[in-house]
Amino acid sequence: MEEEQSPGAPPGAEGGGGHFLQDEEVKKEILTEEAAAGAEEEDEDEDALPHSEILDIFEEGLAQLVQDPLLCDLPIQVTLEEVNSQIALEYGQAMTVKVIKADGETMPIVVVQNATVLDLKKAIRRFMELKQQREGGVKHISWRYVWRTYHLIFQGEKLEDDTMRLKDYGIRNRDEVTFMKKLRKK
Repeated sequence: MEEEQSPGAPPGAEGGGGHFLQDEEVKKEILTEEAAAGAEEEDEDEDALPHSEILDIFEEGLAQLVQDPLLCDLPIQVTLEEVNSQIALEYGQAMTVKVIKADGETMPIVVVQNATVLDLKKAIRRFMELKQQREGGVKHISWRYVWRTYHLIFQGEKLEDDTMRLKDYGIRNRDEVTFMKKLRKK
């Protein structure tokens, strides 16, 4: 017995549109699932935080991290380099050299154990650059001028040889080095 086809049904559809209706229901179900998936993606985008909020969360976490006794001496706007230096100090891989400026200010400079005079000079430069960024001070320092005009002195001896290790001058952890202006030769 041959089944009748309904007038709007595609060829091969049964009378009453059984397969056609099933196909339509499947299509509607697929579209509904796709719409739900699209809505979930929109929800994920809505749940994503703006960069500024992520940065705030990161800084709060970092502030909590520097509450640790090992890191408590570090500034709030700490750099990775400063954290690594503090950890190296804790493990005895680095030392602090206290550089005393002419105005009496003491700069705690962290260098590795086998650092040279040049390494100390670079660390002083980095310390001053970070200090300026945090305090908004002088924007540019001519370090060539600074090293032509000033000496680093340890126990009366000038640290003139940039390639010589600090240990060879007798400088150890927590020793003081003076940052002193050179005297002009007449």
